[in-house]
Amino acid sequence: MVDLARRSLFRSRKRIPQLSQQRLPWLINESTFTDQCTRCEKCIVLCETKIIVKGDGGFPIVDFQKGECTFCGECVSACPEPLFQPVSAKPWQHKISLADDACLARQSVECRSCGELCEPGAIRFQLTLGSVAQPKIEADECTGCGACVAVCPTQAIAIKLEEQE
Repeated sequence: MVDLARRSLFRSRKRIPQLSQQRLPWLINESTFTDQCTRCEKCIVLCETKIIVKGDGGFPIVDFQKGECTFCGECVSACPEPLFQPVSAKPWQHKISLADDACLARQSVECRSCGELCEPGAIRFQLTLGSVAQPKIEADECTGCGACVAVCPTQAIAIKLEEQE
């Protein structure tokens, strides 16, 4: 288990800006959500990892500083409104974003916190001659679960909407 209390020393470093409103997985779209969500909080109550919290206007948002999304689907099944796609669909188009200037490994300080908790293996560390291992991001492997966000001692990681090409 990682002792997050010891890592708070680095919290004052530059942060990657988080999405202002990280919405729930499987939402049909933003406008349908804001038009039809009744803010009943059923998704907040049933979230197994307690990462769904009240956001602006009382709308539920995902806060990856509290943990990761396990994609259990409880938020979808709890919602009385038709706001979600089927759980069998891809949950969202969010991927990891790394701020190189805040990452400890990029500053030659040994840290592999994010890679240790990345279950799909989207964050790997490549050995580098004369330096510490450097993070290598495999965006195609990233599920956007956010497991890497809370454990980063410098908050150099965010989950952001994947760029549309």
